Amino acid sequence: MRLKADDLSSPRPAPAPDAAAVPAPLAAASAAPRRRRYLPVRAKFSLALAAALAWGILSYGIATPWIAALALHIGSGAAHLVIFGIALLPGFMNAFMVSSLLLDHRPAFKHRPATLPALTILVAAYNEQDSIEDTLESIALQAYPGELGVVVINDGSTDGTAAILERLRPRYPWLRVIHLARNAGKSAALNAGLRTVDTPYVITVDGDSYLFRHALENLVLRLLGDPAHTAAVAGAVMVRNSRANLVTKIQEWDYFHGIAAVKRIQSLYQGTLVAQGAFSIYRSDALRQVGGWRPVVGEDIVLTWALLEAGYRVGYCENACLFTNAPATWRQFIRQRQRWSRGLIEAFKSHWRLLFKPRLSSLFVWWNATFPYLDLVYTFVFLPGIVLALFGHYYIAGPMTLIVLPLAMLVNYVMFRVQVRMFQEQGLKVRKNVAGFVLYALFYSLVLQPACVIGYLKEVVLRSKNWGTK
Repeated sequence: MRLKADDLSSPRPAPAPDAAAVPAPLAAASAAPRRRRYLPVRAKFSLALAAALAWGILSYGIATPWIAALALHIGSGAAHLVIFGIALLPGFMNAFMVSSLLLDHRPAFKHRPATLPALTILVAAYNEQDSIEDTLESIALQAYPGELGVVVINDGSTDGTAAILERLRPRYPWLRVIHLARNAGKSAALNAGLRTVDTPYVITVDGDSYLFRHALENLVLRLLGDPAHTAAVAGAVMVRNSRANLVTKIQEWDYFHGIAAVKRIQSLYQGTLVAQGAFSIYRSDALRQVGGWRPVVGEDIVLTWALLEAGYRVGYCENACLFTNAPATWRQFIRQRQRWSRGLIEAFKSHWRLLFKPRLSSLFVWWNATFPYLDLVYTFVFLPGIVLALFGHYYIAGPMTLIVLPLAMLVNYVMFRVQVRMFQEQGLKVRKNVAGFVLYALFYSLVLQPACVIGYLKEVVLRSKNWGTK
C-alpha cells in the first residue's frame, strides 16, 4: 500500500483549531441518503454462524476418513484434536469471517459538522528521535475542527527525543510535554498523560506513526455515531515502512488483510477485542472508571477487555487510517508477537468472566481462547507433519489438508475487496506487493504461530513487564 505523493508532501503546520462545542449525536448525520433494507445485527450473526456451522459439518464429513486413518496411529481422541486444530476449526472461523464480511455494509459519513468535541491525544514516546517530529507534523496537518491538545510523555528516553520535543514545543501551541525521569513503561506513561486530561475524549497515538488525511475526524465521527454505550473505537493501523525489506512487505498484508478484517467483524458484533494503543479513541470517563492502563505487557488488550467487562461496547473505524512502522527484522517481529500473545493470556487472567457474558462478542472471546490450542497443534503437530510428508508419510499433512485451501483463498479475496474499497474512498492505492502476499499466504504462519507459542510460555514462567516492541 502507498500514500499518494501529494498526501506525503512536506508537512505544513495547520492553524490552531478554534474551540468547539460538543455536537449532538451523529447517527442521523452519517445515514446514507438512499435507504437500504436493514438487517439487524443479531440476524447477521445468526446467518454467519449458520453458514460457518454448515461448512464445519460438511468439512467434518469429508475429513472422517482422514481422522480414521490417523486414529490407527495415535488414537481416536488425539486424532480428532489434531484434525480439528489444523483444519476443521480454522475452516469454521474462515467461513464465519467470509459470511460476516459479506453482510457488513457500513454507511459512509455524509455530513461533517463544522465543529467536533474537544479531545486530547496522548503520545507515549520512548527513544523516538527518528520519528516523533513526523508524528506531530501529521497531527498538525489534520486540521481537526475542534479543540485539540497533544500530550507527549517522554518515558525516560536515552536518545535525542527530549531535545527534539523541547525544540518543537514553541512551534505547536497545542503541544504539552511530560518528561519522566526514568523509563517507567508504556502504561505508566499513558496514565501520567491521562492525569492531565480535561477533555471528554482521549486518543492514543504511537510515537513512530503518521496520521493520514481526516484520521482524527473520522475516528471521532465513528465514536459519536456508534451506539451510546460505546467507550472506545480502534482506528485502522497500516504498515508505513512496507518498502523496507521482505519482513515488512509480508506484514503489510497482515495489517491490511487479517488484523483489519478481524476488527471489522468484531465491531459489527458489538465488541472489538483490542483497541490498540497505536491508534484508538476512548471516553475519558470510561478510562478512569476502569482505572486506566494496567502495568502489564499487553496494556491495550487488558484495557479493552476491562471496558467490555464493565458493559461498554468497543468499535472499529476502518477509514481512520494511521501508518506505523512495523518490525523490520524477524527478531523484532517475533518479539512483537510474543508480546501480543502474552497480552492475550494477561487479558484472560484478569477478565475471564467475559467468556460467560451473554453478548454476541463472547463468541470472539471463546475464539481467542482457542488460539493457544491452535498454535500448539500447528507448531508441534502440523509442522512435523510437513516433514513427515516430505518422506512420504501423509498421516497429518497430505492431500486432505488441501480442503482448507479453497475457503482460505475466498477469505483472502473478500478481505482484499473490502479493504480496496475503503482505500479507494480515502484516495489511497494498493501497491503491487506480490512477493509479500505469496509469502504471507503460504509461509507467514511458519514464523507467526511458533512465536505465539513462545509468548504463551513466557507469560507462564516470566514476571518481567517492559515496553518490548509494539
